[in-house]
Amino acid sequence: MGVDDRTKNEPAMGPLLYEVIRSLWPLHRTVVRAVERELTGTGMTAGQHAVMDELHRGGPRTVPQLARLLGLDRQPVQRLVNDATALGLAESAPNPEHRRSRLIRLTPEGEAAIRGIQEAEEAELRRRLSDLTTGDVTTALHVLRRLGEEFKDLARDVPPHLTHRGDDPR
Repeated sequence: MGVDDRTKNEPAMGPLLYEVIRSLWPLHRTVVRAVERELTGTGMTAGQHAVMDELHRGGPRTVPQLARLLGLDRQPVQRLVNDATALGLAESAPNPEHRRSRLIRLTPEGEAAIRGIQEAEEAELRRRLSDLTTGDVTTALHVLRRLGEEFKDLARDVPPHLTHRGDDPR
């Protein structure tokens, strides 16, 4: 079978990409519910987990930086940070680059909590997804990142009359 024969038998790219996009919302909701179930008894929410994961991965950040990285508005991220701070998992620290913008960092308790949660999650994922290869996951990650890049561009290019409340998305 030649390359042209294989291409003729492959599904069209457009419908496959739509199927990936259609799968994202229910997948996201399912992942959030699973994370919330795993966090039962910790006092943490899935949103706080996301903030703590980002701080653990990238170090101290400002609330606006966290909001951009998580693709959220600043106000909900500030609430998540406030909640994590109230739990003793995060704290604010001086920002050497900007006097009025504080850095948010994990406390030692927060570091220990997110590390323990991540180790348990990783072990469970490896167990449940043992049929996938590193190549499978690398390809999936590549596709998801590319979709993210393109949708960021699309979100920025939405005409003002199509955005929420007519706000300019830029």
